[in-house]
Amino acid sequence: MPAEAASSAGGAEPPRERRRRRGRARARTEALLHTLKRSRRVKANDRERNRMHHLNAALDELRSVLPTFPDDTKLTKIETLR
Repeated sequence: MPAEAASSAGGAEPPRERRRRRGRARARTEALLHTLKRSRRVKANDRERNRMHHLNAALDELRSVLPTFPDDTKLTKIETLR
């Protein structure tokens, strides 16, 4: 009986330890995923911001070339493209 108890106790402990390790790893993985997602989102926002800055700068240059009848009016983006 002691041999059976030892083998069943020995067999039961490693899965518990593995579960704990998986739980910790999952928590670390979830935290890492959250950090990676946030980092990707920040980078995507930076790219979009730069894209819009470049687009607006190009439209400003185009507006400076196009004639406008009232000189003080600024053409909208769609008016500039038309």
